Amino acid sequence: MKNYLLFDLDGTLTDPKAGICTCVQYALASFGIDEPDLDKLEPFIGPPLKDSFMKYYNMDETQAEAAIEKYRERFRDTGIFENRLYDGIPQMLEALNSKGMYMAVASSKPEEFVKRILEHFKIAKYFKVIVGSEMDGTRVQKDEVINEALRRLFGNWPIERSKVYMIGDRSYDAEGARKAGVECVGVTYGYGSMEELREAKCDYIVRSVEELRSFLLRGTEEPQKANPSRRIWQMLLPFLLFFLTRNVAMNAGAMLLGAIGNNISGGEFLFIRDAQGVPESLTGNGAVLLSAFAYAVGALSILKIARQMIAKTAEDMKLLHIKAEPGKSYAFLALAAVGLALGVNLLFFRIGMIANSESYQEVAQSQYAAALPVGLICFGIITPIAEELLFRGIIYSCLRRYMKLFSAMLISAAFFAVYHGNSVQGIYAVVLGLLMAYAYEYFGDFKMSVAVHVLANVLAYVLSSLKLPPALLSWPACVVCLACGVAGVWLLNRQKKIF
Repeated sequence: MKNYLLFDLDGTLTDPKAGICTCVQYALASFGIDEPDLDKLEPFIGPPLKDSFMKYYNMDETQAEAAIEKYRERFRDTGIFENRLYDGIPQMLEALNSKGMYMAVASSKPEEFVKRILEHFKIAKYFKVIVGSEMDGTRVQKDEVINEALRRLFGNWPIERSKVYMIGDRSYDAEGARKAGVECVGVTYGYGSMEELREAKCDYIVRSVEELRSFLLRGTEEPQKANPSRRIWQMLLPFLLFFLTRNVAMNAGAMLLGAIGNNISGGEFLFIRDAQGVPESLTGNGAVLLSAFAYAVGALSILKIARQMIAKTAEDMKLLHIKAEPGKSYAFLALAAVGLALGVNLLFFRIGMIANSESYQEVAQSQYAAALPVGLICFGIITPIAEELLFRGIIYSCLRRYMKLFSAMLISAAFFAVYHGNSVQGIYAVVLGLLMAYAYEYFGDFKMSVAVHVLANVLAYVLSSLKLPPALLSWPACVVCLACGVAGVWLLNRQKKIF
């Protein structure tokens, strides 16, 4: 969230078409040019008038300056008020002001006219600074206007360009913002098209005043209020449904395999048989496949709820992620996931937690009894997807609507930890659960939390299944991995803060 907002005037706060185009028409008539179609004069809205007269009517500099004088002759007292505020602008400005935003107007229109228009519409009170061009034709370029607005807005304090948005409707605004070193929010409800703004490389593009308001206010909203019992039930119902369905599927699958075991010839992949060839129990592969089947059934039982929650969260996050993340953000996330997954596992190994936890040893014995490919498919892909549908898709999505983001991340990670039922996996689940929720929030994409979970499970499974050389299990390796994980999170946070 940025709290210094520079607004263009024409096409952003107000619709000036009638006034500007009629005055351009009046100026052209003084040169003997008859232009009855006002729509053809829309390109004059936004850029400096001098540039437009020279560009569209092939005037030289002297002629363009004379045309500007004729334009102002009508605009000064008549055209200036042939104007209207876009619907929702006063309400948006009031909301932004109530959140402590520092707002300014940065327009290429002469400053004298800008002030009169804002006062006419009774919105001048919302702006700490109002900047336009000079009547003598200086300070007409957008970057010059933006820099002057920043100078006045920050006063004697250092200008923090990273906290500034320039909001405008034309490519001219985006180009000026880029030259001034600030991000630009393009609006398509004015006179610039989506194609124009994309070509101008606006950092963000919104399509309505309502969407602009939501974008600028994101992160300042109060968490939604709901009955505490309703909140608990929204999370508890899917959890119970998943847990019970998974257990029923596990028992039903075991009974089915037991019933058909005698009818399967061979079947050594699934069954351990006695001397007479009667199945006694499942092999490690069979047990792991049965577990994966149960997780898949559990996931299907909550899939409809999860999809609804994920879709709602995607809608809530949409305005936070208009701008695509650069490729390096994905690299930083991968660094964080790999570093933390390996580092925490190595830490547990070095301090003896893995060897000393009987409850974890029981879990590990069943999980790692399967062949490596089977284990990777079941515990590296199927289980993470099922768990993410529940813990991030439903539980975190629910929590984030009612509390601050970090609290929602922490509580969802705590749920995830308790669910695992042993200290080794519990602590690991808190660390990685926080990272999964962070990835979901940072990228605005549920698939990113799934990707982190899959990557972490695959690495943990491989690390525990293979006999690794002592150098890879050493304290230096542990420290390096943890440092890489922390560095990945730090680099992500340095690029973009989500709290």
